[in-house]
Amino acid sequence: MARKNTSQATPATAALAAAGVPFTLHPYSHDPSAASYGLEAAEVLGIDPARVFKTLMVEVDGRLAVGIVPVSGNLDLKAMAAALGSKKAAMADPGAAERRTGYVLGGISPLGQRQSSPTVLDDSALALASILVSGGRRGLDIELDPQDLVRITKAVTAPIGTVAARNGSGPR
Repeated sequence: MARKNTSQATPATAALAAAGVPFTLHPYSHDPSAASYGLEAAEVLGIDPARVFKTLMVEVDGRLAVGIVPVSGNLDLKAMAAALGSKKAAMADPGAAERRTGYVLGGISPLGQRQSSPTVLDDSALALASILVSGGRRGLDIELDPQDLVRITKAVTAPIGTVAARNGSGPR
């Protein structure tokens, strides 16, 4: 993958460039009335929703963590907690997520966050040659090799997506 439109720099793209990771930017015109940022990206870009991943902030044992799952499904909070050695997880307060990452909701990238957090990538990503994640703002996705995402974020992989996420269909 070649870098495209490097003028669209964000902390996420800067982190990838600094690490020498190849990536492709996929900018698109974001519709503020879209019900789901990730599904909007998949539809506008014409990419299978099973390849477009959303970044969700959760709270596990009083600390924030990052869960990355396909936009075609949902995050299994119990599986997320288990992947981090805990029993319970809850969605993080949106304001806390924005403060921790430095990004706004709908544009939270797993890359280049203000403060790093434990990260779990749904293991379905490993079967794909490339995936897309938020580029650090609404209307910008980054395509990269999932192995590079694991390496850069120091993520663990685990089956944290719901059945809907794992079979490529579902609401969210």
